[in-house]
Amino acid sequence: MPDPLVLTSPANPRLRALVGLRRRRTREQEGRTLVEGYDELGLALDAGVVPHSLFYCPELMGAQALADDLVGRVAALGTEVVRVSRSAFERTAYREGPDGVLAVVGTVDRRCADLSPGPAPLLLVCQGVEKPGNLGAMLRTADAAGVDAVVAADPVTDWGNPNTVRASKGTVFSVPVASDPTAVVQDWLRARGIPLVAATPDTPTEHTEVDYRGPVAIAVGTEKTGLTEDVLAAADHRVRIPMVGRANSLNVATSAAIIVYEAVRQRRQAGV
Repeated sequence: MPDPLVLTSPANPRLRALVGLRRRRTREQEGRTLVEGYDELGLALDAGVVPHSLFYCPELMGAQALADDLVGRVAALGTEVVRVSRSAFERTAYREGPDGVLAVVGTVDRRCADLSPGPAPLLLVCQGVEKPGNLGAMLRTADAAGVDAVVAADPVTDWGNPNTVRASKGTVFSVPVASDPTAVVQDWLRARGIPLVAATPDTPTEHTEVDYRGPVAIAVGTEKTGLTEDVLAAADHRVRIPMVGRANSLNVATSAAIIVYEAVRQRRQAGV
């Protein structure tokens, strides 16, 4: 496959524009974001994403057959494919040790009203979670556990943050996600009769003592302050994860995974 273009300077305007997409304002203005990595892009393609452009560096891509397959797959979609020299790619990539694949794709911009979770959904609500790595980790859990959707309530970061995309291993494109203010999320859940289970250390009820077999939304908050009082007040159940060590909290992505998999265990036993 002939290369339509080869870029060798990191100062090239095309490559500088890629660096610009690390900024949220630029992503929101352009409606685009970055997917870096062979595995991440492969999963995005499997989810039906058609990149606007692909920048690749054969010297960094390793196995040539795999590299040719991915580049050819993207080119077959009608996407512009641009070859980049190693030095220019390494200075443009946002991750250390890049594997030579960087694509520009449309951002994920979805609201609760856009979701169709089905009659007995298992949902994960993340309120005010500020770290892209935590959001990405929760998406990987959601993908593995079969969660029907992940909702960011009062989001601090966006689903298109390149670090969220990276931490999610590309599952941000395979798991339905949405963002809305907390009040909108609560109204949306109530309108559909979906009970809310709130994670908090300030309750005697352990996470295994609640019934998750019907429609349910599991809510987690920030590591520093947890869920807000309005969410806790509106919750149908408050649950805690038992802890016997000296630390007073778990990583929020870990907490979400523990509760989600308890829900999965119950639902699987019940045939939900």
